[in-house]
Amino acid sequence: MTQRTNTTATVTVHRLGLGSFVRPASEIGGPHPRVEPVLAYLVEHERGRILFDTGIGAGDSGAEAHYRPRRRPLGSALAAVGKALEDVDLVVNCHLHFDHIGGNPLLAGVPIVVQETELALAHRGGYTIDALVDFPGAVYEELAGEAELWPGVWIVPTPGHTDGHQSPAVRRDDGTVVVLAGQAHDFASHYASDELARRAALDGVAQPLPPYRRWLDRLAAFDPARVFFAHDSSVWEP
Repeated sequence: MTQRTNTTATVTVHRLGLGSFVRPASEIGGPHPRVEPVLAYLVEHERGRILFDTGIGAGDSGAEAHYRPRRRPLGSALAAVGKALEDVDLVVNCHLHFDHIGGNPLLAGVPIVVQETELALAHRGGYTIDALVDFPGAVYEELAGEAELWPGVWIVPTPGHTDGHQSPAVRRDDGTVVVLAGQAHDFASHYASDELARRAALDGVAQPLPPYRRWLDRLAAFDPARVFFAHDSSVWEP
């Protein structure tokens, strides 16, 4: 898919499949485990290339046994869209759990954009695989809220799954955006339910109504045309 940020520059977003893992039944409240994809996104922009998330990390035997991950190498996923590790100019992680930052050490020296709240949580320990956060050549650019990284590319705080979760929004000429929501919602259907609840509240539907995450108001202000997720291959569209 191709988005335009102005009359001379084109932003192209590639979805990268980086494997899958098995979420135990105990975590989903059902009788059976669930196999979930691990998805990343490469944004090509006139300023360079942004990689949103980098796949499933290794290095923790407990996590390996608990989640039974199957990995696709990041280099192979990039090669499938005609790119290589050295083509990445900027990394954005939605949050710092191990299934979103596994390829970060392969990109030593490349700035990693993260909310300062999220990095502080990771540095407290017991939060993720520490070696995937503090590795040789790790360079962080910490944000304290919303920021426009490059023209037409915003980072929007979307807390919930973690306190420091963030999601990029990529603007088109017509004012709509593509949102890369990461794990702000586990599923496109959950995003859709929250968005319907938001609209019902704004339309004055009588209570009781389900609550929704208030940052949806900010995403809605971009008039998103499509929303993509980290652990769901489905795509939300209005």
